[in-house]
Amino acid sequence: MSQHTRALAWDHGVTSVESLGGMLGATSFVLPDGRQVAPFQIAPWANEPGGAELPGILRRLRGEWPCVPFGSDADRAPIGDWPGSHSAGTLDSFPHGFGSNNAWTFVEGGAGLAMSIAYPDDHPIASLERRITPDPTSAALDFELVINVRHSCELPLGLHPCFRLPTTPGAMRIEIAPGVSGMTFPVATDASSIFQTDQFLPRWHDVALRDGSRLDVSRVPLPHHTEELVQLIDMPGSAELWNTAEGYRVRLKWNREHFPSALLWFTNRGRTFAPWNGRHLALGLEPICSAFDLGQQISTSDNPISRRGVATARKFTAGERFVTRYRVEVEPAEVL
Repeated sequence: MSQHTRALAWDHGVTSVESLGGMLGATSFVLPDGRQVAPFQIAPWANEPGGAELPGILRRLRGEWPCVPFGSDADRAPIGDWPGSHSAGTLDSFPHGFGSNNAWTFVEGGAGLAMSIAYPDDHPIASLERRITPDPTSAALDFELVINVRHSCELPLGLHPCFRLPTTPGAMRIEIAPGVSGMTFPVATDASSIFQTDQFLPRWHDVALRDGSRLDVSRVPLPHHTEELVQLIDMPGSAELWNTAEGYRVRLKWNREHFPSALLWFTNRGRTFAPWNGRHLALGLEPICSAFDLGQQISTSDNPISRRGVATARKFTAGERFVTRYRVEVEPAEVL
């Protein structure tokens, strides 16, 4: 698979986009005080030999991309109040959808960087369109995602911003509006997982651990090498990350009607197998309409999140052109 990259500079930064997965790549924002900050993650193996053998989504894993559908179906037995799923007859065998694993085509014309990808002929989604436009007046990027629907369907959806973390535990703060609750993943996400599974979190950041202690997960990196997921339920359509070590704040805004939840992916050096090798330190802050990343079958079924009145999939109509917009802003903040 050939790989192409386009870059774009403006008065307040420079950004790049890759054809593989349509992923936002290296991006630097210039703050009003003249400092340059690079908030998005780039996987440490992205330029290492052997990458061609990895799934498309992992080859050059980096800063942000759309996931249609979000997650993937697999052979999962029911557990607790969660339904099961199976891999046979799966709508989309690619993790986080066809578009996350295959090459997009750059489109000329208009502001910013534009690209599109056609889905297979037997897929209910015909194509995706994506445009990334720098704000000419500030250190910010505006995103537009268009989903062109071939056949009526019901799918989980997600956006996948993934942010670089400072190396000092607790040096970045996740700032969420008051009153947001959460849930931990139904089962252990990895052999390194330390969170108690399948717990409802009245305060999303106060998590019980398997050893009986508790952890405030609003401060990252976490003080343990681990791999975890927490779904934030009924989100207001915005969240902030304050990097207290480097003195900047990232603000993510999205349409809460389209993405009523957000998935926190704590990838905290927990995966020791290749290509992760215990070195991936990042935070996914992912607006979703999904039940975690459990795939279409579970997300479209009655599940513990949908029972709380929070949508975990979206219904599309044949011929529909669904458009959603979101934004990433960066500004100076206090250093602690």
